[in-house]
Amino acid sequence: MAAGKEYPTDRIRNVVVLGHGGSGKTSLVDALCFAAGSSKRRGSVDDGTALTMYTPEEIDHGVSIQCTPAHCDYQGTKINLLDTPGFMDFTGEVLAAVRVADAAVIVLGATSGVEVGTETVWEFCESRGLPRLFFVSMMDKEHADFEKVYRDIKDHLTEKVVPVEIPIGEGEDFRGIINLFSGRAHIYKPGTTTGEYEETDIPDELQGKFEEWETELQETLATTNEALLETYLEGGKISREEAIEAMALGMARGDVIPLFCGSAAKSYGMQALLRKLVELCPHPGETGGEEATTPDGAEVLVAPEDGEPFSALIFKTASEPHVGELSFFRVVSGTVSNGAEVRNAERGVTEKLNHLSIPMGRERLEVPRLHAGDIGVVAKLKDSHTNDTLSAPTRPVVLPKIEFPKPDIAVALRGVGRSDDDKLGEVLSRIHEEDPTFAAEFNPELHQTIARGLGELHIDVQIERMKRKYGVNVEIEQPRIAYRETITKAAEGQGRFKKQTGGRGQFGDCWIRLKPLPRGEGYRFVDSIKGGVIPSKYVPSVDKGIQEAAAEGILAGYPVVDFEAECYDGSYHSVDSSDIAFKVAGSMAFKKVAPSCRPVLLEPVIEVSVTTPDDYVGDIMSDLNQRRGKVLGMDPGKGRTTIRALVPEAELYKYATSLRSITQGRAHHTRAFHGYEPVPEHETQKLVAELKAQAEA
Repeated sequence: MAAGKEYPTDRIRNVVVLGHGGSGKTSLVDALCFAAGSSKRRGSVDDGTALTMYTPEEIDHGVSIQCTPAHCDYQGTKINLLDTPGFMDFTGEVLAAVRVADAAVIVLGATSGVEVGTETVWEFCESRGLPRLFFVSMMDKEHADFEKVYRDIKDHLTEKVVPVEIPIGEGEDFRGIINLFSGRAHIYKPGTTTGEYEETDIPDELQGKFEEWETELQETLATTNEALLETYLEGGKISREEAIEAMALGMARGDVIPLFCGSAAKSYGMQALLRKLVELCPHPGETGGEEATTPDGAEVLVAPEDGEPFSALIFKTASEPHVGELSFFRVVSGTVSNGAEVRNAERGVTEKLNHLSIPMGRERLEVPRLHAGDIGVVAKLKDSHTNDTLSAPTRPVVLPKIEFPKPDIAVALRGVGRSDDDKLGEVLSRIHEEDPTFAAEFNPELHQTIARGLGELHIDVQIERMKRKYGVNVEIEQPRIAYRETITKAAEGQGRFKKQTGGRGQFGDCWIRLKPLPRGEGYRFVDSIKGGVIPSKYVPSVDKGIQEAAAEGILAGYPVVDFEAECYDGSYHSVDSSDIAFKVAGSMAFKKVAPSCRPVLLEPVIEVSVTTPDDYVGDIMSDLNQRRGKVLGMDPGKGRTTIRALVPEAELYKYATSLRSITQGRAHHTRAFHGYEPVPEHETQKLVAELKAQAEA
């Protein structure tokens, strides 16, 4: 790609590459950029040299963990390729890439077909209405089966899929493709690194298969257009040009999903895929624009045109040593030049875009200007982060934000040394700015710093980043559980405080009645004093004393919840009574009465949804039962089932790792807080003893 070359909106394609972990996304992006000549070195995931998988954490774990943009020039069109992680721990990165793309390539392994991650990214595309195509990768692998993957897609994802290429040979025999648009065979030249091929007639032994698949393609395309349908029914053939136009229209409407195949490792099929990305995927000007909001709350249509005022969404923030914070953005409207001053309306700051660049894996290439629809990156913005909008000062707007999932997997973090503890808060805040799906805060009740992420691998990776980037070493601990206590029957009694130390004394006397409330009702105080036996000014002090005592617990020191305290009698002294005396009396009354109310320990319960291939349902149910889980129901799908269960939080530590082990990484789960439920009686005594021992330690 020529340095500083500009691409108008209609010569830009923004394509997100999606799929389950291990399906070959990163290798595909690398092969496409190399085949187009935009990348001068052929990389390898196994060697740690892939174009879009370069961080130490990615190389160590052997998986993509972030959205990484790259680009290539094919036939004068710039194709921005957004490589994404396949593991659900990094869903936030996937959603960010989907948000700024105009089309998607969903990659499936030729031996594995549709997997849990494939279904998940399909749903992301559905929710955004993204035009998409399928690519069956690794056709050169042993046991590759194109037709099996095709059937898998039809069974589990969509009936709208239609092959536009079919392989010549599979596994070690994979040597070419038949292009169903042109009716020609591409026989690849062994040993070439850019996928060079010889175009030939279709081999005789594949003529029947070609005619079968071509008929399906022609019939599918005929249904997209009345004129084409008429041509087809009259016995005519849809030309290549008409077929490409119909396919692009069908993709845009979501009526047709083309299926391609190839091998990134051998560069087979790369040229054909590049050509179709240009011919079939929409350019940004065809997306219709977005509804943005002005600072005064008015809605305005932001059109993807150069003549519009500039606006851009920051979809990713990264931090690099010696460079600082990098902000990746999609230009939604207008153009922007190097050195331009733009406005962040939400934060009320002006930013200068110095060293305006386009991303290419870990590299950045400076450019003088970017047009509507393009993707860029700048360093060292003062106060703008992921999900912020940059816009022209003449028309400040806020664009719709990326909807990131809420992190729900928790661990406790502790600095290895004093200096690590001192820096922990600041570093955790920086990590959150880079990754909004990672959050951490100090929990004063548990006396722990609790970090939350989308999975255990996600949290492990962020801890590795903390050490590498910021020199902060932390240890992972199991989060303490925020237990609660409650009462299960009513009781009443007196709290009497009398103290005489010479001079004025202290006197407070109250009778209270405690009774349980339904779960989730919290605390309620009832003033039933009649006849002024306790002056009204002292009754709130009784309430305060009860609340303070309840906060200290009955069984194991956890706050008491879901009960009513009624103050119905008492007495006072005209000289010695005071607020503090009645507060102490209220506390004494609670401590005396509460043990008679049959107190129980409550534990937080989580609603867990596990989505798994049907083969593993029995194993997962057995595991949930061992974790004291209560299954609420099962929602069957096509070959996959979602199990919904209530599980005590104490039983879910490291559950993601166990689930991955049980299902070979083919299932994933989400969590949501459900409420508190009593700990079973046989567990309570053991747990109370453990909790008291911890408190004394």
